[in-house]
Amino acid sequence: MAKVKTNAIRILDAKKIAYEVLTYDNQDGKIDGVSVAVKIGRDPREVYKTLVAQGTSKSIYVYVIPVEAELDLKKAAKAAGEKNVEMIPVKDILKWTGYIRGGCSPIGMKKEYKTFLDKSCLELEHMVVSAGKIGVQIVIEPKWLANLTKAESADIRK
Repeated sequence: MAKVKTNAIRILDAKKIAYEVLTYDNQDGKIDGVSVAVKIGRDPREVYKTLVAQGTSKSIYVYVIPVEAELDLKKAAKAAGEKNVEMIPVKDILKWTGYIRGGCSPIGMKKEYKTFLDKSCLELEHMVVSAGKIGVQIVIEPKWLANLTKAESADIRK
C-alpha cells in the first residue's frame, strides 16, 4: 500500500481497487499537468487533469481530460445537459471539492458530482490522475475510475 494517504487513496484501498502511486517534487512550483507528466516520466496523453465547472442550473460538474487538452465548454455543457457551463473560480475549488488547484482528484470530493471522462481515456490501459495532493498521482485503469466516480465518457475537449 501507499506511504502517502490521501482521501482518494483511502477510498481506493477500501474498495480494493488496484492502483499505483507516483510522487514528484513540486518545490519548483511547476504543478501544471504537462510538467507533472515530465516529472513522473509519463506520456502526457496518459496524464489527466480534473476540472470543475458549474452549469446554468447551478449544478457542479467534474471533467477529466488529458493535461495537454483544453475543455470545450460547449461540448461539456452538452454532455451535462446544460445550456452553458463555466469553470469554477480557482478560489472556490476547495469550497466545492475539498481539494486545491494542482491537487484536485476526481476521487473523494466533498460531494458526489456528475463526472465526465474524456473518451480518449478509453483507449488507454492505465491513466494517471491526481491523488488529491500536490506531488502525488495515481495510476489507475480507466474502467475502475469510471466505475468509482460513476462517470460517463464523452467528447469534451477542444
